[in-house]
Amino acid sequence: MIDWIIFLPACFALNVACGPSNLLAMTNGARSGIGFAQKAAIGRLMVFVPMIAVSALGFGLILTASPIVFGISKLIGAAYIIWIGVSLWRSAKTINPDEFLGETTSMESAFRTEALVALSNPKAILTFAAFFPQFVAVEAYWQSYALLGVAFLVMEAVAILAYASGGQLASTFAASNIPTLQRISAAVMCVFGALILVTPQPIAP
Repeated sequence: MIDWIIFLPACFALNVACGPSNLLAMTNGARSGIGFAQKAAIGRLMVFVPMIAVSALGFGLILTASPIVFGISKLIGAAYIIWIGVSLWRSAKTINPDEFLGETTSMESAFRTEALVALSNPKAILTFAAFFPQFVAVEAYWQSYALLGVAFLVMEAVAILAYASGGQLASTFAASNIPTLQRISAAVMCVFGALILVTPQPIAP
């Protein structure tokens, strides 16, 4: 039996933690609105579904067990996230606050970026591989893993809404400071990329 009383708050804390994906949702919310950010974030959720399935099969532990595979994954993920941060910083120079509130990024591009950011962060699949098994009911392994996965995705959608709303609110009340806000987001994104580089390899559960 799944211990929902412990799982739900612990999992939601992971969902709402400030990370590259949530920061991206906030940026999309500020730039193009809440609805746009939510639709773009479907790319993230679609990536998480196979990640959860892979971790249920135990393949997620490969990242935990192999220093080489984990190291390569870290390098690729960190490089991509830092690249996004640098791109955001550069684009801040050309932002016109009066035009910022309109959609300036295509849905296809935002959707793809959400998916790639989720895929490039090795900590995502490690979360599923190391966190979920603590709550899986052995007598109903697949059913409980599926339920945990659905609960995670629902709470992730709530987190996306919260960050997108925060981004839109910030852009509405501080339109003149949009370039500064974008530079802050860019800097934080680069910090997250750097932190991924120094993330130690987790111990298999």
